[in-house]
Amino acid sequence: MNPANKRESPATILVVEDEPRLVRLIETLLSSIGHRVVVANDGQTAVEQAAVESPDLIILDLLLPGSLDGFEVCQRIRGFSSTPIIMLTARAREPDKLKGFALGADDYITKPFSAKELLARVNAVMKRTRGSDQSSGRIEIDELIINQATYTVSISGEDIQLTPTEYRLLLTLARRPNQVVTHAELLTEVWGSDYRDELSYLRTYIRYLRNKIEPNPSRPRFIKTRNGIGYFLATQET
Repeated sequence: MNPANKRESPATILVVEDEPRLVRLIETLLSSIGHRVVVANDGQTAVEQAAVESPDLIILDLLLPGSLDGFEVCQRIRGFSSTPIIMLTARAREPDKLKGFALGADDYITKPFSAKELLARVNAVMKRTRGSDQSSGRIEIDELIINQATYTVSISGEDIQLTPTEYRLLLTLARRPNQVVTHAELLTEVWGSDYRDELSYLRTYIRYLRNKIEPNPSRPRFIKTRNGIGYFLATQET
């Protein structure tokens, strides 16, 4: 089956976009596979809808009317929610993408895009953030604890707030402690096979994870680099 046509379980998706024709297109595409679509046409409404609706996914344009652009909307939503966010924009420059990821976006689609691409990206994000991990056990690596039942992470008893993509990346490494996971393996597992060459995605998110879980990110205790190959999550015995 074509992944773009694969039917996922229904979800509530918040679409933040001010161009009426594009809103209608996205709403038609998502509704056709059973999703409920909520629309916000400006940044302030988007933040309010994210809080009220608790959507399963947010598709967020960057250029919005009003005082809040997409970057600011993403930052505000990340202050109270880990809902996955796909940025959808005509801004294709690498610095804009990296800024979006730094603020907590889970994916970044540039305009123009095809219906097939949008549905494939939505399905990929939904798959990796909605019940794709069947295990409900705990992973304990020294003072790092990952509770797969509640999708929570703590270090030395302190809760660490991760985005869905950050959590998935950490979990992938934690399931194979002290084993090097290659760049291609991590990209395929966390983002999907279409992303296996997007090394900048991986490096950016490794940096975010280190900033959140490492006592000294410049000298990582947990996430170690194997130059030119990949990364591994180290135990104290390593």
